[in-house]
Amino acid sequence: MAGLIGKKIGMTQIFQEDGRVERVTAIQAGPCFVTGLRNAQRDGYDAVQLAFDEVAEKRLSKPAAGLFKKAGTPTARKLVEFRGEPTEFVAAGEGAEPAEGGVKVGDKVTVAIFEKGQTVKVSGVSKGKGFQGTVKRHNFSRGPVTHGSHNTRAPGSIGQSADPARVFKGIRGPGQMGNKRITQLGLEVVDVLAEDNVLLVRGSVPGPKGGYVEVRNG
Repeated sequence: MAGLIGKKIGMTQIFQEDGRVERVTAIQAGPCFVTGLRNAQRDGYDAVQLAFDEVAEKRLSKPAAGLFKKAGTPTARKLVEFRGEPTEFVAAGEGAEPAEGGVKVGDKVTVAIFEKGQTVKVSGVSKGKGFQGTVKRHNFSRGPVTHGSHNTRAPGSIGQSADPARVFKGIRGPGQMGNKRITQLGLEVVDVLAEDNVLLVRGSVPGPKGGYVEVRNG
C-alpha cells in the first residue's frame, strides 16, 4: 500500500470550477526518501521505509545518522515503514529512476504518487486534551443542579453489590482525553499541488498543525 509521510499545514477552503466550496486540509506530503526495503523472504513481510523532514546530522544519534549514511539520503527526523511492494511507489527526481522491481534505496518519492479524486486514509496522533471528566470525555449527562445537589458533574455510582463485588473492566470514566493514534478513512483527494509538495484532502485529519501524518492509499 503506497503512502507518504507528511505534516499537517492546516484547514482552508477552495472553490471548484462549478462554484462549489470544498473544505480541505492541506498536508505537506513529502518529498520522502527511501531508506530501507523489507521483503517477505528475508524479513517476513514486504515494506518500504521512508524518511521525511530533513534535519542536521548533529541532531540525530550516531546509529540513526549511520542509517542515512548507508542509504545515501539526507538525514531526517521521521522514519515510517509502509507495507507493500516497492513497485507500488513511484520514484522522482534527478537520478532516481526506479529499477525494474520498483523503487530502490536512495530514491525520492513525491506527492505525485497520488492523483485527484483518489481516496486515501490519513493516520496521526490526535490533540491531547489532558485529564477530563465523563461529561466532556464521554458526553455523559450532568446531575441535578438544584435542591442542594453536590452531584452536578460527578460520574455517579459505578460499583456492584456483594456479587460480583468489583468494577468491570472497560467502564467509561474520567481519564486522559486525546493523544491517541487515529486513522481517518475515506478522505478524497481534492487536488495535488506537485510543485509545492502539498496534498489537499476533503475534511479534517487527526492532530494539530505541524503534526506528522501518514497518508496511504484508501
